[in-house]
Amino acid sequence: MRYNRTVHLDTDFATTVSRVREALAAQGFGILTEIDVTATLKAKLDQDMEDYVILGACNPFLAHRALETERTAGLLLPCNVVVRRDGNRTAVQALDPGTMVTLTGLDALRPVAEEATHRLDAALSSLTGDA
Repeated sequence: MRYNRTVHLDTDFATTVSRVREALAAQGFGILTEIDVTATLKAKLDQDMEDYVILGACNPFLAHRALETERTAGLLLPCNVVVRRDGNRTAVQALDPGTMVTLTGLDALRPVAEEATHRLDAALSSLTGDA
């Protein structure tokens, strides 16, 4: 089962993070959390790794619909979006919202997952110029 949606960009890490924030906002997603994995691993374990950040993105309308359908769907919210260096490129990866339906087995969540997929795909496409 494919659980991610990924695009690769030839832009630097900081520029990509900024562009991802803008692309997500244009699709109604706010960033609730940000985890700088690189800094955390360095501070806690003295381990070095490539630039890597996890953005906890949430579209309140979609989150509300999912929670109204199934309260435990909150375990799968917000949508995590990873921005990380991948060799000479920057990868942007989003959790496939269809995973919510697959993991819960609830077809009632399918319309929410489909809309979230449409919005995330639009955000990712805007980053690559495929929009």
